[in-house]
Amino acid sequence: MSTTINSTTASTAASGVGSTNSVNVNSANDQQDRFLKLLVAQMNNQDPMNPLDNAQMTSQIAQINTVTGIEKLNTTVESLAGQFASQQLMQGTAMVGRSVLVAGNQLALNSESKQGFGAVELEGSASSVKVQVLDAGNQEVGTVDLGALPAGQHNFSWNAAAYEGSGPLRFKVLAANGETAVNSTALNLDQVSAVSLSNGALQLELARGGSTTQSALKAIL
Repeated sequence: MSTTINSTTASTAASGVGSTNSVNVNSANDQQDRFLKLLVAQMNNQDPMNPLDNAQMTSQIAQINTVTGIEKLNTTVESLAGQFASQQLMQGTAMVGRSVLVAGNQLALNSESKQGFGAVELEGSASSVKVQVLDAGNQEVGTVDLGALPAGQHNFSWNAAAYEGSGPLRFKVLAANGETAVNSTALNLDQVSAVSLSNGALQLELARGGSTTQSALKAIL
């Protein structure tokens, strides 16, 4: 189950904690009241020749106090978890509109500037890094020579002025250090359009489709 947040629903999400807490507390109090009534009834109807042992009565009281204490502790933990989720959701709204890098090989194409954007993450230094731009039919429509690069993240741009196609573009990274290939990860440039909570985890909805978690972000630009 997921809950999408905007500035209106964020305040609503934070207001639902109190009612649940009161129900749980009342339940614990009712349980304790029932126990005390049963204990009093047991004492009133006990065998005078075999009265309830003090140790037994103390043990029963300790048991109900333990159960009540655990229930109140669970209620407190649930309340804290709800408050944390609401706070996390409110903080997540600051991500809306921000540009981010996530794992993927789709080229972000700006139709006005005729520039394509992407990034690459290298596991090690490379003496040669090239980017192949591919169309929907997996045909090469352009290349970007990034030369020698150290390990880490590197952004690139591609001049798409001569590109006349209309389909989505992908890119492939070819990195090597001499004759040895260097492992690399292609990164999409995208934008956060909305945030939501799914099973207690913050989800980021992306403008170009799909979603990701906050921990999966490679960079916030």
